[in-house]
Amino acid sequence: MDEPTPTGRRCLVTGATGYIGGRLVPELLAAGYRVRCLARDPGRLRDQPWRAEVEAAPGDVTRPETLDGAFDDVDVAYYLVHSLGTGADFEDTDRRAARAFGRAAAAAGVARIVYLSGLLPAGVPEAELSPHLRSRAEVGRVLRSAGVPTAELRAAVIIGSGSASFEMLRYLTERLPVMVTPRWVDTRIQPVAVRDVLSYLVGAAALPPEVDRAFDIGGPDVLTYRTMMLRYARAAGLPRRVILPVPVLSPALSSLWVGLVTPVPGPLARPLVESLRHEVVCHEHDIARWIPDPPGGPTGFDRAVELALRRIRDAGVTTRWSSASLPGAPSDPLPTDPDWAGGSLYQDLRERRVATAPAAVWRVVEGIGGDNGWYSLPYAWALRGTLDRLAGGVGLRRGRRDRHHLRVGDALDFWRVEEIEPGRLLRLRAEMRLPGLAWLELRVTPDGAGGTRYRQRALFHPHGLAGHAYWWTMAPFHGLVFDAMARNITDQARRAA
Repeated sequence: MDEPTPTGRRCLVTGATGYIGGRLVPELLAAGYRVRCLARDPGRLRDQPWRAEVEAAPGDVTRPETLDGAFDDVDVAYYLVHSLGTGADFEDTDRRAARAFGRAAAAAGVARIVYLSGLLPAGVPEAELSPHLRSRAEVGRVLRSAGVPTAELRAAVIIGSGSASFEMLRYLTERLPVMVTPRWVDTRIQPVAVRDVLSYLVGAAALPPEVDRAFDIGGPDVLTYRTMMLRYARAAGLPRRVILPVPVLSPALSSLWVGLVTPVPGPLARPLVESLRHEVVCHEHDIARWIPDPPGGPTGFDRAVELALRRIRDAGVTTRWSSASLPGAPSDPLPTDPDWAGGSLYQDLRERRVATAPAAVWRVVEGIGGDNGWYSLPYAWALRGTLDRLAGGVGLRRGRRDRHHLRVGDALDFWRVEEIEPGRLLRLRAEMRLPGLAWLELRVTPDGAGGTRYRQRALFHPHGLAGHAYWWTMAPFHGLVFDAMARNITDQARRAA
């Protein structure tokens, strides 16, 4: 029987704003599939380079009533969402979301579900798995029970520019020439290159209907985490690292350590670390019976690291682990009604004029954050980031996807780009731990005399008494930070002109 051709077949992709989903969409388009993206906020897809080539459907897999119509005329549905790091009840959330997705797919007559899962250790009872891996396995069972043929692709550590696992490996190795490490550094792992993951995901769309099972996917190398760090150091041109494992660092302590050293926040680091307690090596390579290995064979670890580092150096990182919205982070849009009736809305407003063209000021504005800094009191920003991480937040180290350009949905340290109008407006929504909602809005307009009017607003909608107390406690510091920011942005634009 001939394999079905992609032409005319429609794929539904969940998680298109995330790390894997954002990279899978252009691969599916290049393979000839039509693509529909399911997103809680389709507006976050607006600046993706492939946006004009896809359909966008609003919907949330945790709310079954929002899925009506999203699966219409869909042949293949990709399940690329999870509740990693959302709190103690994430397993229940994942279970309910998978059940809703499977039922909607079955009701619409979808021919196949493709799900990216985690590689499971051999011989370990499910009850002894980390909650993250246990939930990943359960989601696979729930999806298959819906009655739609399901391909579950199980991967361990994914090596690619911007992945959470790669960022953890990268920053641990680069920042700590001497490391006192937990025992899991000697756990054997079979990493896989993100390009190979994408190749298998695309190929899974054409699997015959009788294929309804899980597959292990991995690269050609089986390594300990210690070896991965040493080989990363060699690939990055770093001196050889000294690694001293100790038995006393529990997964909880390890995740705090990872959270302090790397940009990966503790709530995300902990499930990643817990998943490394057991050996995760492929038990089979059956997928090759239906999907050919990538040309030249699976990508080795050293080559995957080399490719990831090249993308980072060339500013070619298209998606990052922080591309997806942080679970539980505020998503309320900025209140735009001047007579907003939602309660108090505090504001810090700064305006400056500069005898420089708007384009010069905009270049400085769009360069804000990450390695470029926040143009004011760096130690104050660093302290605020540290306090946020201690409170369980993302802190100030998520950085930027691109050093010079931003797009809607980009993570920017502990902010996220809510709106951008190139050359005119940048609006950021806070994702730090706060007793309320906060935005930072930077606006550039011509002043009518050849110069620029720069307008900067920080807004805060307090939640309860704690929110009001927070604003008034921080007001003196805001005055210093935001005044210096406005002054330094315009001064830098003037010097660069």
